[in-house]
Amino acid sequence: MRILLTNDDGIHAPGLEVLEAIAAELSDDIWIVAPAEEMSGAGHSLTLTVPVRLRRHGERRFSVVGTPTDSVMMALGHVMQEVRPDLVLSGVNRGGNLAEDVTYSGTVSAAMEGTLYGVRSIALSQVMSDLTTTEAFATARAWGPRVLRPLIDMEWQKGVLLNVNFPPVAPDAVTGVQVAEQGFRDLGQTAIEKRTDTRGFDYFWFGLGRESPQPGHETDLKAMRQGAVSVTPLHLDMTHYPTMDRLRGALKNV
Repeated sequence: MRILLTNDDGIHAPGLEVLEAIAAELSDDIWIVAPAEEMSGAGHSLTLTVPVRLRRHGERRFSVVGTPTDSVMMALGHVMQEVRPDLVLSGVNRGGNLAEDVTYSGTVSAAMEGTLYGVRSIALSQVMSDLTTTEAFATARAWGPRVLRPLIDMEWQKGVLLNVNFPPVAPDAVTGVQVAEQGFRDLGQTAIEKRTDTRGFDYFWFGLGRESPQPGHETDLKAMRQGAVSVTPLHLDMTHYPTMDRLRGALKNV
């Protein structure tokens, strides 16, 4: 099995080292094409107005001066054009990609791009209480192979990718693996913190909104609260089919 590794935290990110170790337990045919620098929050953006540059760091290790999407496109359309991968793994992200994070996440978007190319793709993220410590990846390292093996062995539909999040607890404190829905936060509660720099100019930091309760739903956010690994299937078809008949009725006389 040939595996392509990528991320949005950059070619030198500790989470990519963790992903390499995880992938090494699954295959000895591993390729890496990742952004040269951190591109967190880049979403599914594509570089169109400046050149995309490719740098080689080893026989199967490359960086791209561009976004996570650029990296996957360069991998599948150029670097690995003659040796297509069987699987794309994106991560391990420093911090969770839960709820509406998936719309902003470069980690998830890299997996989306792999899916668009017809390659089965999985995004992996480690939820952290402290983003500055590398020890926080211990749970992803311990549970990654265990979670990935059955996912790789199964089949899933075209246009579907998997989003895996590891909880912010020690490996031996993980309560299990939950197949979870995408949760939602109350974006009306999103924190925008205003600060002032040393020259007197204002600047801002964005924070996350509070979880929006969804009674009766087993969400990725709930799984994290319960100390479980969450696995969420996402799909690229964003059409809301229940609304289509209503639209036809509203537009039939136009």
